[in-house]
Amino acid sequence: MRHRNNTLTEQELEIMKIVWSREEATVRDVYETLLERRKVAYTTVMTMMKILEQKGHLKKRADDKAYVYRPAKPKAAVIKNMVRDFVERVFNGSAEPLVMHLVEERHLSDDEITEIERLLRARRRV
Repeated sequence: MRHRNNTLTEQELEIMKIVWSREEATVRDVYETLLERRKVAYTTVMTMMKILEQKGHLKKRADDKAYVYRPAKPKAAVIKNMVRDFVERVFNGSAEPLVMHLVEERHLSDDEITEIERLLRARRRV
């Protein structure tokens, strides 16, 4: 039996980033923010937010004239689960190939390398 994939699609993640940054938002708020970047239908945004609610990523409450949505889960927890799922699916659960790829292909800055080294040293002390 296949496990339920709770990973966000690209469009869902785009919506969640807006809601996380605002802490709460109506469909209109999200629609207008997305419209600044690209053409999108209001009904598409509404449908996507309903799907995110069904998936357990958003909670809503009735306001005067519209539902107000807020994140059901903290951004860090969602990203952690998405990364864990990605590493499991792509690298069979091993993070080493992912880290090696990032180091070799992403041309990390000196600051990024220093931060990774700091995190590794802190991890060894635990």
